[in-house]
Amino acid sequence: MIQIIPAIDIIGGRCVRLSQGDFSRQSTYPETPSEMASLFADAGLRRIHAVDLDGAREGRPVNLDILRSLLEKGDLDVEWGGGIQTPEDLEAVFASGAGHVILGTVAARNPSFARDALVSFGPEKIILGADVRGRAVATRGWTETTELPIDGLIRLFLPGLREAIVTQIARDGMFTGADVPLYRELMDAFPGVTFTASGGIGSIADIRALEEAGVPRVIVGKALYEKKITLEELAAW
Repeated sequence: MIQIIPAIDIIGGRCVRLSQGDFSRQSTYPETPSEMASLFADAGLRRIHAVDLDGAREGRPVNLDILRSLLEKGDLDVEWGGGIQTPEDLEAVFASGAGHVILGTVAARNPSFARDALVSFGPEKIILGADVRGRAVATRGWTETTELPIDGLIRLFLPGLREAIVTQIARDGMFTGADVPLYRELMDAFPGVTFTASGGIGSIADIRALEEAGVPRVIVGKALYEKKITLEELAAW
């Protein structure tokens, strides 16, 4: 069965969702990140995907106090990303309680740092965060698109990489369904990597399509906040 991971994206201490990675197309929600974490925990969702979008723009972790507040809401496993660029950043995020750290921009721009992190902290703790437009990797909170293809990025960290979150930016927040062919391609090419799908989820049917394709994990974000998918539906799942 596919594992469902709810998302909390943070700007200015609030829960937000972006459309297609565009900071100017931002939806802000009344619930605080810690309130959402409580709701997710009550629904039986134990792993949470949290992104410090302030940190992604500033190039350093900004909202570690919020990370600590999430962990007060239950027995949660938080995968945290956004602005992590140095060994000190990694240490600070883990010290604040993250179960996993997502390396995105820094992995594309400084692969040796990410490879060192996989060795130092272990591949069970470090997740590659790959945001793509089409098949091209995007960085800096999705504001810059590189010429590096997603398969090329993944190969930089083999052997050793075990987990990767791949977000299709063009679909993110658009409720158009996940890019199932992309995940099929990646799972076929890299059978030793556990992939998490992200971007485009707008219904339970979209989750089922990924499950039928064999995708092991999916991040659900805006669809939850906009009530297109309810926590009750996910709890029943």
